Amino acid sequence: MHISAIDLFCGAGGLTNGLERAGICVEAGIDIDPDSEFPYEQNNDAEFLLKDIAELAREEPEMVTEYFDSEADATLLAGCAPCQPFSPLTHGSDSSEHSKYGMLRAFLEIVRESDPDFVVMENVFEVRHADVYDEFIDGLDQLGYNLNPKSDRRVYCPEYDIPQTRRRWVVLASKKGRIDLGAPLNPEPADYPTVKDRIDHLDPLEAGETSKEDPLHTARSLSETNIKRIRCSNPGGSWKDWPEELRLDCHKKASGQTYEAVYGRMVADEPAPTITTQFYNLGSGRFGHYDTDQDRALSLREGAMIQTFPEDYRFADDLEEVEIIKVGRLIGNAVPPRLGEVVGDRVSEFLMWMDRQATITDFSPSESV
Repeated sequence: MHISAIDLFCGAGGLTNGLERAGICVEAGIDIDPDSEFPYEQNNDAEFLLKDIAELAREEPEMVTEYFDSEADATLLAGCAPCQPFSPLTHGSDSSEHSKYGMLRAFLEIVRESDPDFVVMENVFEVRHADVYDEFIDGLDQLGYNLNPKSDRRVYCPEYDIPQTRRRWVVLASKKGRIDLGAPLNPEPADYPTVKDRIDHLDPLEAGETSKEDPLHTARSLSETNIKRIRCSNPGGSWKDWPEELRLDCHKKASGQTYEAVYGRMVADEPAPTITTQFYNLGSGRFGHYDTDQDRALSLREGAMIQTFPEDYRFADDLEEVEIIKVGRLIGNAVPPRLGEVVGDRVSEFLMWMDRQATITDFSPSESV
């Protein structure tokens, strides 16, 4: 079955890459970030369109339709609208005035105009509490889409072969019958992929060092004090492992007692913490390497691989001038490609199943998919 897809808010191409792995033909990715163009087109068989999706939805939403293959068996519109308004980092505060809050409305307007057979919406777990999310879901229902139930939208990444504790929310909408995300691939914690599984084969590095084989395998330098801190840190431990003279003033206050993960080391035989846009920064979370012979935070390549990007995925044109902050942002903001692949497999399997049926009924994939 030939499925023609477009990826909104495509970023560096994580969702596109996963959909393509599942055999879906992604025609184009659309994003406002010019830094996304190189990695998107370099690693995927799709065109990058530098456009403001809010403006696109207001002025020419019909343009998206032009990119679908008219001879395809089905069309799919996918996207992960900017998650900042819904992130747990807002600590539950009202974010309705955030400049990116309305991007789900723009997404819905493009759905309304392009009328794809399938819609995939991926975002942070907390998006489900936002009024604009309810508007999005109600809009899909009014347009005649069948939606996977709420109980099926929760994604805990280790259950889907992604070695990090990221939680996501995935809506699958179909004009052709209901598609469920289905049972997790790894329902038992003993089967979760680990950070060691994913990155242990990479060259060992020191803080500030770059691999001779892979310029993206580069670790940020650390101050002398932070070197001392990480050398006192145990995998899975916290700043409480440190001697008193190395502790930060904020940790000595009651308000700082609960922030135990910052400056910590990961645990080798567990999934990594959620990869954020600053995973390369030791003080941003438990991003210290689990190997106590490697006193540093994650390298850019390690973060990308924990996000399930292929090991040869290129994020920068000039390999001699890899910008840690820019590339870290591209990696941390991405949809894990493996999640895109799982979703693509569900859609492809559904269409093959539908092709075999005389009558369309609700569909739920088998656990083996």
